Amino acid sequence: MSHTIVHRPTRRVLVGGIPIGGGAPVVVQSMTNTDTSDIAATVAQTHELWQAGSELVRLTVNTLEAAQAVPVIRAQLDAKGCTVPLIGDFHFNGHKLLTQVPECAAALAKLRINPGNVGRGSKRDDQFATLIDFACRYDKPVRIGVNWGSLDPELLARMMDDNGQRANPHEPEAVMRHALIASALESAARAEALGLAGDHIVLSCKLSGVRDLIEVYRDLAARCDYPLHLGLTEAGMGSKGIVASTAALSVLLQEGIGDTIRVSLTPRPGESRTIEVRVAQEILQTIGLRAFTPLVTACPGCGRTTSTVFQELARDIQDWLRSQMPGWRDPYPGVEAMAVAVMGCVVNGPGESKHANVGISLPGSNETPVAPVYVDGLKTVTLKGDRIAAEFQGIVENYVKTHYGH
Repeated sequence: MSHTIVHRPTRRVLVGGIPIGGGAPVVVQSMTNTDTSDIAATVAQTHELWQAGSELVRLTVNTLEAAQAVPVIRAQLDAKGCTVPLIGDFHFNGHKLLTQVPECAAALAKLRINPGNVGRGSKRDDQFATLIDFACRYDKPVRIGVNWGSLDPELLARMMDDNGQRANPHEPEAVMRHALIASALESAARAEALGLAGDHIVLSCKLSGVRDLIEVYRDLAARCDYPLHLGLTEAGMGSKGIVASTAALSVLLQEGIGDTIRVSLTPRPGESRTIEVRVAQEILQTIGLRAFTPLVTACPGCGRTTSTVFQELARDIQDWLRSQMPGWRDPYPGVEAMAVAVMGCVVNGPGESKHANVGISLPGSNETPVAPVYVDGLKTVTLKGDRIAAEFQGIVENYVKTHYGH
């Protein structure tokens, strides 16, 4: 898939063998919402996220029981053939937990440290140093993840005071954005001074406002060559969270900013956590950076398409394609870029179908009840009757086997 996006030059950080930055493809990651000490639930959800395409999975490590569970979780995932690297998310007590359970550090592929939650006052430097020491000792990269909801209050207060002395003070929101960047860069410099290699550091500065996030990352990208993790924190639920994350991340990614992403959606009760993985993949795929699964082009419908047949077929084909990808990925390389079109009437149906690898134009209102199928731009068959959906799925499956096999 061609594109004109040029990524900013960065160092390359290896996380469990997966490269981040340095021109590598943008990596999709996610985070569990299980109690990490519930080993069975955490293993199940991590495995589900991995199968959905999450290339890194972050776990909360907030208690002694959670820290003790991490090596067991790693072992159980390995036994399932799930090789996804695990990231430990530490706040407040990470220095204590790793001291008590050093095998937790050994089992993780990366540590995430929030400099605003490492400690207060005189304790902060020592506790940060302890975390960095474990990263150095076990050769683990670190994401220094600053969050506007937990920004270091001492740093912010100092910068607000300095701003107040200016002849023309900045707005408080601008000072807050500058403080986020200062926290990330000062912490990275401190980590390197403590012995952590520069190619073991990833930075993030997360906010929940789209315009603020874009401004902060543009500034941060201009001031360092560390790989950057993108994410709109507390994006929200449903369409709001999806739209906000897409708006923010797409702008930055198209400017070449961002090396790994997470879409922080609030799931509806009972909803699968994998929705955040799918949205992240679709952001990258629709702007042409990566391909993960064949996507279906479908028209929105209008007065010409009073039947729901094309809507149901578009939905079923997209769901079926996603379900097939775990089994197709290895034997059919390149299938993730296949284009499928399901159109609802004769206006744009034949044209869109011809542009897809496989496309179908279903009959609209008052049209002849037949559905021409196009393969690589050529009309190959016309389907009719009650088995159009099943027959079209068979055509797509045959195309995969004949065009993408070794």
